[in-house]
Amino acid sequence: MSQHRTPPSFAFPVLVGDIGGTNARFALLESPDAELKIFPFAATVDYFGPAEAIEAVVLPTGARPKTLIVALAGPITGDSVKLTNCPWVFEPRKLIERLGLADVILLNDFEAQALALPSLKDGDLKQIGRGEIRPEAPKVVLGPGTGLGVGILAFAAGMWIPLPGEGGHVTLAPETPRDFAIWKYITRIDGRVTAESVLSGPGMLNLYTAIARADGVEPAYHNPPEVTAGAKAGDARAQETEKLFARHLGAVAGDFALTALARGGVFLAGGVSQKIEAALSEGSFRAAFEDKAPHRRLTESIPTFLITHSGPALLGLSDFARRPASYGVDLKGRRWTV
Repeated sequence: MSQHRTPPSFAFPVLVGDIGGTNARFALLESPDAELKIFPFAATVDYFGPAEAIEAVVLPTGARPKTLIVALAGPITGDSVKLTNCPWVFEPRKLIERLGLADVILLNDFEAQALALPSLKDGDLKQIGRGEIRPEAPKVVLGPGTGLGVGILAFAAGMWIPLPGEGGHVTLAPETPRDFAIWKYITRIDGRVTAESVLSGPGMLNLYTAIARADGVEPAYHNPPEVTAGAKAGDARAQETEKLFARHLGAVAGDFALTALARGGVFLAGGVSQKIEAALSEGSFRAAFEDKAPHRRLTESIPTFLITHSGPALLGLSDFARRPASYGVDLKGRRWTV
């Protein structure tokens, strides 16, 4: 087998997109050296699909992209890709015809988050706890949002290689007596409590509701923003929700740190993480992350960070478009051309 790899090349302008369960974000790269032009968010509920969103948000500015590189919240399984937490369907061949594109590339959303990690600067990050990044060591990114995304970035053969997956659907187990009391009331998926069942925006509401029912009271809040607002206002159950959320996120992050031997750091992405920064910083997140006997000394040495950059997935996709030779992205079955 040949050891040589021909990196892909793309026709510019390149439109990059980050499609989540709630919002679609687009940005335009006119050339490899151009600044990234970011467009306003498009709420996925407002549009039938991606073509309509691009036609409403991007094309009226005069932009005429030739390549579309999109990160999707779900696995790429064929010529018609249904998102996990959104009714949109991506059909690349139809997008090429309708929008006059030369190329459409679909990647996993946390593959794109992982691609951004080498480009993040000190001002884009807040370290939580101790540990130091080991250069060119594997990195892990987790992001609670509409779901729970997980991505791994490994360095090999002179390239950063993103490893997509569905790590948000690993099993999440109770650990303390209080957890066991609460877990009776956690809404399950086919009988399972997954990490995403608790460690996501909807999961936070799921956790809060379970805490209230374990205490024998009716829930006072009915959406995730109400829970975070209640915590800031001093509501004890909402505050417990955030603290337990942070602790279990730390435990899951530590599990993935061990799985990937992520001496390059573990990074928290997504709007939920930023909204509960205080809870993540108070100590329980890092304590749970490090509590991995018999490998505590290993996890103590691995740094953890909150990503404060507003659009890391767009940053990762645009960096891939600028310097495709620096990244080992597998495009088989995920690139459609004219």
